Amino acid sequence: MTSQPTQKTAGPAGPAPGGHGLQAGLKNRHLSMIAIGGVIGAGLFVGSSSGIATAGPGILLSYALVGTLVVLVMRMLGEMSAANPTSGSFSAHADRALGRWAGFSIGWLYWFFWVVVLAVEATAGAVILEGWIPAVPQWGWALIVMVVLTATNLVSVGSYGEFEFWFAGIKVVAIAAFIVIGGLAVFGLLPGVDSDQAGLSNLTEHGGFLPNGAGAILTGVLLVVFSFMGSEIATLAAGESENPQQAVTKATNSIIWRVAVFYLGSIFVVVSLLPWDSKAIAKDGSYVAALDSLGIPHAGQIMNFIVLTSVLSCLNSGLYTASRMAFSLGQRGDAPKSFARTTGNGVPRTAILASVVFGFVAVFFNYAYPKTVFLFLVNSSGAVALFVWLVICFSQLRMRKIIQREAPEKLVVKMWLYPYLTWATAALIVFVLGYMLTDTEHDGRKTVLLSLLVAALVLVTAFVKEKVGRGRAAGVEAAAPVEPRDEVKTG
Repeated sequence: MTSQPTQKTAGPAGPAPGGHGLQAGLKNRHLSMIAIGGVIGAGLFVGSSSGIATAGPGILLSYALVGTLVVLVMRMLGEMSAANPTSGSFSAHADRALGRWAGFSIGWLYWFFWVVVLAVEATAGAVILEGWIPAVPQWGWALIVMVVLTATNLVSVGSYGEFEFWFAGIKVVAIAAFIVIGGLAVFGLLPGVDSDQAGLSNLTEHGGFLPNGAGAILTGVLLVVFSFMGSEIATLAAGESENPQQAVTKATNSIIWRVAVFYLGSIFVVVSLLPWDSKAIAKDGSYVAALDSLGIPHAGQIMNFIVLTSVLSCLNSGLYTASRMAFSLGQRGDAPKSFARTTGNGVPRTAILASVVFGFVAVFFNYAYPKTVFLFLVNSSGAVALFVWLVICFSQLRMRKIIQREAPEKLVVKMWLYPYLTWATAALIVFVLGYMLTDTEHDGRKTVLLSLLVAALVLVTAFVKEKVGRGRAAGVEAAAPVEPRDEVKTG
């Protein structure tokens, strides 16, 4: 077990001496919107249609199951992060609770996940922008988007927070409006709209609530679980806020209603407005089809704009998250030392640029080798979310004892029914991973196996690095001059 180095942060008065270390540049409103927007990914808008086609209205149970999992994991992470806010979040906690190998491995896997996401989201945004302005090629839009958001992150953490505040704000307002308008239509209370398809009967007709059987709920879990990735970003960002403990506590306590409203609420509206087997859902996407059913003009373009803001938000946060994880790894000696250096504004410039470079390389692979190299990158990072959640579970089991022993007053957020609920959550994650190995229709098996391969490579690297480090330490100790001992005079 190793001790976590203290993160240098600035107080409200200004930067740390010499401009070293991260600064408290995120305001409370930034943290609040990052926490809310973090659970609303582009995957909710784009990927929900495949889940509905698989499980029917029963997809609500899939979202509820994954949402419960996220709430429990975030509770554990909140407990550790409130006691020790740091830019490394769960990686730093794993470092201290489980050992250097755990912090190293999960930190690099998480970094790998987000730099691949950069390429996925940049391409998704470029497709939408090219549709609006075809004079600029798709690769050109991807380049423009990446460069603009890189510049934003390089200026200061405050500029990242401001951009994310507005990006996330648009997502939140849009989905809230969708739930209100759609909910009124479902109950026949929306004036001027006569949607003969809308109604709660859509939940039980057309083959019943579970038209494809109870097993489809688990298949639905595999399709929706990755759209929840990002809820942990608030705990990383809290390290650069004026009151980290308060920010983490607030983000942790609000996760339940965020998941309930934005995921369950919006999906409930979709499957109530339209029959689950409607061809429009498969053709146009769930949210566009739902808006079209209400006769809202230009529904497709409205949703494209919302998806674009979600993509930009995800890109912005992905770059921020990857760079802060790289910064934390550099600070702990698990990455090049240059990653831990910051500018006078408290920006880890090298960590940001390194993340962007890999993101650009992944974008290139997406255009040059989309069905080989890039597909491997996407699949091999696909199960990282579940790996991260599993490590959080095991870290919390150890960290609770450490915090109780060293600073019990810092346990301002506590995991419910510890340790039983923590073990139950870990068992559920293992079960989902095991079930993915049986899924050949949606590439679940391939995703788990490739992700395990990459995880094994990172683990081997971690153990080799640790062994080499011990060898060097032993060599230095052996080479150190031995001071003469004082002679004991007798007689």
